[in-house]
Amino acid sequence: MAGASPRRAAWSAADAEAWLLGLELFGMRFGLDRMRRLLTALGSPQDRYGAIHIVGTNGKSSTTRMTAAILERHGVRAGSYLSPHLVSFAERIRVGDADIGEDAFAAAVGRARRATERVDRTLEEGDQVTQFEALTAAALDELARQEVDVAVVEAGLGGRYDATNVLDAPVVVLTNVGLEHTRWLGPTVTDIAREKLAVLPPGGTLVLGADLHPDALVEAEAAAARQRATIVHAPADPGVALHALGDFQRRNFAAAMEAARAWLGRLDDGAVRAAAAQVSVPGRFQLVDREPDTILDGAHNPGGMQALAASLPGFLAGRPLTAVVSVLDDKDAAAMLAALLPHCAHVVVTSNANPRALSPATLESLAEQVGADDVHREPDPRRAVALARRLAGGDGVVLATGSIYLIADLLRTDDARRVSTL
Repeated sequence: MAGASPRRAAWSAADAEAWLLGLELFGMRFGLDRMRRLLTALGSPQDRYGAIHIVGTNGKSSTTRMTAAILERHGVRAGSYLSPHLVSFAERIRVGDADIGEDAFAAAVGRARRATERVDRTLEEGDQVTQFEALTAAALDELARQEVDVAVVEAGLGGRYDATNVLDAPVVVLTNVGLEHTRWLGPTVTDIAREKLAVLPPGGTLVLGADLHPDALVEAEAAAARQRATIVHAPADPGVALHALGDFQRRNFAAAMEAARAWLGRLDDGAVRAAAAQVSVPGRFQLVDREPDTILDGAHNPGGMQALAASLPGFLAGRPLTAVVSVLDDKDAAAMLAALLPHCAHVVVTSNANPRALSPATLESLAEQVGADDVHREPDPRRAVALARRLAGGDGVVLATGSIYLIADLLRTDDARRVSTL
């Protein structure tokens, strides 16, 4: 939307979403200068609360939600900032156990828009505030207005030049490190870990997830030594019952416990158990239907798919699995399928609303190359799930996975709504 900012009364959540979507035209740019200018224009809201910073390849959103839930159960007013979202940008900004309301979201983005217009006028030609920067600024500002004690903030991509690296977070969590976004973060696990660990401040506490790659562990120890930071190794299992399904969520909750412990100094067992029994993570091993059980999981890279696949035998308990799969073209689809297909009786390949989705024909060919015996092609995601449910029968299990955009398509109620592709 060009021109002067609208009157506040006219600025709705739909307007806010449309404006954010319009910023995709300017793509993704690394660097912190624009972000710092934005926050200065907003009055430096990030200085009005503490922060815990969550970085890593997989498990960041789950760990962020879980950390905030544990803090809340200890009487701390916790906010969180997540990415990506499933249906609405407003899902990314949470206070306690709820997304902020539409009015608060619209107002927050409206303030960020006015700050963006001021900052853009100070930048060189061709340089403009990006979508993620504007949304991050809106989130950090809104969390200050909500008077949170601590914000649990998930990094978007990497760490060093990610827009979230404007926080002075004394607690940092590194969930795990895999080969993803190598174009921006470097070709090796060591390179990627170094970029993510650049958010670690001097004297901070670094919580390391239980499944950390050995090369990432070496880099974490080096980063901690440089910053004179304390390393805490999260266990593989938290020792409490979880509401969230999936074995991988046990590792995420264990990391969240250690992050909360580092912030609070100690944990109350009852508060931890209450958080574990309550916290859920949409789009991560999410049970959405019965007869047959139908699961949505946004695993979108080989590491995520391997973690998901490891959780399947216990959940299936011998029942046949039919998978609905869609993958973006910048992912290692063959490796993802190789991890998943040994558990599948049937596979339905489909597409999603992102223009970077691989064609069903390409996925069908890849699935057959890695050994799939029964592959069906259905380009429409919802019809693909309907087909999978027929193939599974009442005593089988259906799993839709491979891309967060596929999960969003299946959860979205407004088919005509334009979706973010960044």
